[in-house]
Amino acid sequence: MSANFVTITEENFEQEVLQSDLPVMIDLWAVWCAPCKAIEPIVEQIANEYNGKLKVGKLDVDSNQRIAVQYGVRSIPTLLFFKDGELQDQLIGAVPKQAIVEKINKVL
Repeated sequence: MSANFVTITEENFEQEVLQSDLPVMIDLWAVWCAPCKAIEPIVEQIANEYNGKLKVGKLDVDSNQRIAVQYGVRSIPTLLFFKDGELQDQLIGAVPKQAIVEKINKVL
């Protein structure tokens, strides 16, 4: 995993996401999810390209189900976009990089 990723858990969610000075994109994923593995390189590229402008986190839904339920996540991968502690947008499924970049640009 890239050094530009933050591992998001139920324990650090408030600090890393809701209180973040930067906008945050969270990749909700699971070890067994093939589409999650498919978009992982794209998420890693984005973490590197937007370093300093966007915090990129990964949240394992198997270990942190409460957050997935709280935000109505029913399928993975799901990308959640936060700004100023508020959910701004989301993407569901293994989407192309351009679709992710468009959402990021709206949040930034």
